[in-house]
Amino acid sequence: MDTEIERLRRENRDLVAEIVRLRAEGAASACAPGGNGPDIACDLLFTAAEKTRMPQIVTDPNLPDNPIVFANRAFQELCGYSAEELIGHNCRFLQGPDTDPADVARVRDAIAARRDVVVELLNYRRDGSTFRNELYVSPVFTARGHLRYYFASQLDVTRFRTEEGMLAESEARYRTLFNALDAGFCVIEMRFDAGSHAVDYRFIEANPAFTQQTGLRDVVGRWMSEVRPDLDRSWLDTYGSVALSGRAVRFESGTVAPERWFEVQALRIGEPAQHRVALLFNDVTDRRRAEGILRDTARERTTERDLVWRASRDLLVVCGFDGLCRAVNPAWTEMLGWPEASLVGASFRARIHPDDVAGTEEAFARLRTGGVLDNLDVRMRMAGGGERWISWNAIPQGDHFYAAGRDVTERRTLEEQLRQSQKLEAVGQLTGGVAHDFNNLLTVIRSSTDLLKRPDLPEERRQRYIGAISDTVTRAAKLTGQLLAFARRQALTPAVFDVGQSVAAVADMVGTLTGARIRVTTEVAPSRDRSGRDVPYLVNADPSQFDTALVNMAINARDAMEGEGCLDIGVRSTAAIPSVRAHPLVSGDFVAVSVRDTGTGIPEEDLDRIFEPFFTTKGVGQGTGLGLSQVFGFAKQSGGEVLVESAPGQGTTFTLYLPREVGRAVAAESEAEPEPLADGHGTRVLVVEDNEEVGAFATQALRELGYDTAWVLNAEDALTRLEQPPRFDVVFSDVVMPGMNGIDLAREIRHRHAALPVVLASGYSHVLAEQGTHGFPFLRKPYSVEDLSRALRRAVIRAGARG
Repeated sequence: MDTEIERLRRENRDLVAEIVRLRAEGAASACAPGGNGPDIACDLLFTAAEKTRMPQIVTDPNLPDNPIVFANRAFQELCGYSAEELIGHNCRFLQGPDTDPADVARVRDAIAARRDVVVELLNYRRDGSTFRNELYVSPVFTARGHLRYYFASQLDVTRFRTEEGMLAESEARYRTLFNALDAGFCVIEMRFDAGSHAVDYRFIEANPAFTQQTGLRDVVGRWMSEVRPDLDRSWLDTYGSVALSGRAVRFESGTVAPERWFEVQALRIGEPAQHRVALLFNDVTDRRRAEGILRDTARERTTERDLVWRASRDLLVVCGFDGLCRAVNPAWTEMLGWPEASLVGASFRARIHPDDVAGTEEAFARLRTGGVLDNLDVRMRMAGGGERWISWNAIPQGDHFYAAGRDVTERRTLEEQLRQSQKLEAVGQLTGGVAHDFNNLLTVIRSSTDLLKRPDLPEERRQRYIGAISDTVTRAAKLTGQLLAFARRQALTPAVFDVGQSVAAVADMVGTLTGARIRVTTEVAPSRDRSGRDVPYLVNADPSQFDTALVNMAINARDAMEGEGCLDIGVRSTAAIPSVRAHPLVSGDFVAVSVRDTGTGIPEEDLDRIFEPFFTTKGVGQGTGLGLSQVFGFAKQSGGEVLVESAPGQGTTFTLYLPREVGRAVAAESEAEPEPLADGHGTRVLVVEDNEEVGAFATQALRELGYDTAWVLNAEDALTRLEQPPRFDVVFSDVVMPGMNGIDLAREIRHRHAALPVVLASGYSHVLAEQGTHGFPFLRKPYSVEDLSRALRRAVIRAGARG
């Protein structure tokens, strides 16, 4: 390409030089297009311009606007205009809006100064397409020095510029592929001695995969003798032969990196005199190992194989993909008690524990497609009863596979014992933490009740002690709520809500909790559907528990920053929950809420324990260690996950993942109802409570508030009582009871007495945690008498409104 464009430029320069020569001889003193001048040399000049394949135009600066007065056939073909369409126009009409104004100004300035100029312009053809001109403009003067014409030679460089762009694009693609290639790749330049023996080579370039696979770093520009002085001579001979002969080679070697095998391809590139060789390294270690195993196990009827087969303490088997054993070694009899005759031709699956058959079927399917089986633990049945854990490895070969099984029963037993020990340790930590915190709370309650028994106690102190008891009960209820949250046993009230709006609403409160020296920022990433419309981040979860989880993460961040730093809360969408805590990656549509701080970070040894209840790195009295447990329990119970990323001195990021709701609407907010008064006004209540102390207290308390109450101990008695007069206005039932539980009772009452409202109460119920309240009003224990009264009155008022 460079050679061709230089030839055309040389031709153009020669034509301009001819014009200059004629100008010097005074041949152009009176010449005009068409040979009307007195000098025959001018006619020859225009004739030559007409015949040349170089596009030419002539303009006359003595006419207004320096119009075109001559255009040869080559220029007409280039621009698509006829001579009649060109003559009389200034050549600027060929230039479009994309032409560089600076280039136009250079031509204009040269014409004004009556001097030569060379410039590249973008012009438009008659059909609207573009072409690039390398324009040579030369003024022609008369013998008396008067400017007569401008000769403009046009060199079309469109193709060359396009090829340059394609070359640049190709180079960019090569560079992208070069850096992204998984295989190691490098280019080297060989050095030879006087006898044409390779003595060294220098690295010209190397991609990241080359560095990763070979372990050789920062090699570009360095000689191999600097990097690996002990390089084996065979490498130099091989690469030197490729550089001199041009014959590519392919071979495998295990000396590139320790314990790795590579397939190496070498080919000469560039000019032979450059002695450059391109090297491609493909890691074939896994394939070599698999082939080695296959060769070792496939050698039939050899002495070595027979010795290994009979002497091995591991279970060895050749099994068809039909599931029938073709050969087994004596270890089957020694380890499991099965005689060889009972196994050959029998089903391999028949010797597997029924609970492990499904996993074995998946392994069979993987082997059928050419996959290799690694460390599959299954329970194998023994001939005399019982079972042992066997870890299997297998490789396929034709219509069958070779498998080796190692007894790992002791390891599995130890692992199970370790898990049980860890569980007991966790239970001990949990019960110890509960006992510690509840003993503190009970101490306050016991002391207050003792003081209340003193005679002649002033009213002011009496109220203070009563208030202390009430506050302590509230703290105890919060403590049990946090424990239930961690255990995923809390009764949630899920609703569809916009996470982005909830984060924005909670952010102000977080700012108040963290203090003025912590800068709180929130960022909700844009979320759009396929049509480009903004869509909210909707989830179906308990909004109040979400707010609590967000506040708990923010408080944890505040404490880690010791009251000063930056707290960033972000909301985004994600297509997966990363693998965490031995759980695999979970694909789906999720909303990720991240809380990032600039605090001290979490030590690596504590990362696996931060969600344990009562675990805290804070000082005594500075935290219960239950805040992050609530976050963990809420995430799990809502079908999500919580992850933590941290390093000492680099801050911490907690990310809460919740399943995203698509095609749902935000739950409508019900209009606030007026708070009913606590007085019963004779309302008839059937109390269903199996605990006699709680039942007696609730009944007596409701009577003192003006309710007409009756009390039964179980659901069956409640249904019988409801069939008898007088009629009740509302039923108040515990959830956890022997026999029929409170949920089932409420549903049966709804079936038999549709208009009769039911209010449920519980401190904990797995039924509530797993299934919810089924729409029945719910009161958490412990409750105050006023809360109970208002719940009953509200249920009665709603039932009356529906009726």
